Amino acid sequence: MNYTDQIKEASQFISNLYSGEVNIGIILGTGLGKLIDKIQVDIEIDYSEIPHFPLSTVESHSGKLIFGSIGGKKVVAMKGRFHYYEGYSMKEVTFPVRVMKLMGVKHLLVSNACGGLNPSQHIGEVMIIKDHIDLFPESPLRGKNLDEFGVRFPDMSNAYSERLILLAEEIAIENKFMFHTGVYAGVQGPNLETPSEYKYLRIIGADAVGMSTIPEVIVARQMGIEVFGISAITDLGVEGKIKKITIADVLAAAALAEPIMAKVMSELVKRM
Repeated sequence: MNYTDQIKEASQFISNLYSGEVNIGIILGTGLGKLIDKIQVDIEIDYSEIPHFPLSTVESHSGKLIFGSIGGKKVVAMKGRFHYYEGYSMKEVTFPVRVMKLMGVKHLLVSNACGGLNPSQHIGEVMIIKDHIDLFPESPLRGKNLDEFGVRFPDMSNAYSERLILLAEEIAIENKFMFHTGVYAGVQGPNLETPSEYKYLRIIGADAVGMSTIPEVIVARQMGIEVFGISAITDLGVEGKIKKITIADVLAAAALAEPIMAKVMSELVKRM
């Protein structure tokens, strides 16, 4: 079975379980699953049940597709995402976003945990993503183009919706949240960066670095889906502030940022 047929089969399987209309998709990153508490859940589907769906191998990603509503708006949320460093191909990493498109999703909200590179940032704060730098070794669009999903050479000059960025900033200011707006660099991982690599990333214009998000954004934009991205700053790659960290440290820092991210994203959904 070819890739397109796999996408269609997965979409049909989900539609047989949940026939409601949904036009907002949400991808929840490391330690950021509590946004689910904001969702009035209709149905949860384990990734393991969906044909051709990858399975997360990361301990902080639980692996459920959740359908429900936030403020009366129907959403589908991925509790747990897939990463290139897990050994998946980029087509596997972005498979769920293709499925979301067939389900009617027109807007995608993505979150992640990242390393802060801007000296003004602190652990536990959030950064609204205004642009990205793709340093992954492979594009999710590599290979034969899926013409039914979009053009081979999609424009990326407006990858992150200016409309949604301004709306999110408005929400953050209303709630007196400390936030940053900046550029996210995506790298393969899973190792963290050396001090020299952090310095390099800052020089080329990045405000934060992580191991996800960009593949999903590229595929979403190819398909004409509007995108909003937000990061939890869980460690610092700033000279003089670099320390050894563990996954426990990352999760603890993500927990600090989580209430802010959950509020911003849930209010964003309500106002879209």
